Amino acid sequence: MHRLVVLCALLISFFAPLVLAQSTSLDQYRLGSGDVVKITVYGQDDLSLETRLSDVGTINYPYLGEIKLTGLTVPELESYIYTGLKGDYLVEPSVSVSITDYRPFFINGEVKKPGGYPYQPGLTIDKAAALAGGYTERASKTKIFIVRDTDGSSTTISVDRSGIVLPGDIVTIEQSFF
Repeated sequence: MHRLVVLCALLISFFAPLVLAQSTSLDQYRLGSGDVVKITVYGQDDLSLETRLSDVGTINYPYLGEIKLTGLTVPELESYIYTGLKGDYLVEPSVSVSITDYRPFFINGEVKKPGGYPYQPGLTIDKAAALAGGYTERASKTKIFIVRDTDGSSTTISVDRSGIVLPGDIVTIEQSFF
């Protein structure tokens, strides 16, 4: 029994970083220009709105003025609006924020129809390539890169075909020489 526990612990410690690296999710997704955000305050139609974020990434929100949304997560935005409305305007506001449409991702290189495509949650490299008409016959199945904007700086990462694509990513499928 003790050996089984030790073996399980070793397997978890070995594979956990690999699983976490591949499971980049939308939990900590940061809003950016092109996203469509829906803000709902229960029972307050005048405080509810749906808007697409412009390049500036700000909105003019009733009673709170101009709010910069780019770089915020959905829970951070909910908390900001809740805190701003509580007390002076509402006793206990019920604020809900959701993303109704994500900004597009881009795919180029060895796919049949390179370009920008609407993001869909759960998107992998293979699914992104399928949206772009499939891989060309010269496409490398191992030289795949994503340029991802993280906290204001671009990072290039190498991924495999099951790698996760996020909104705003730029996917490049390199050419194979064999």
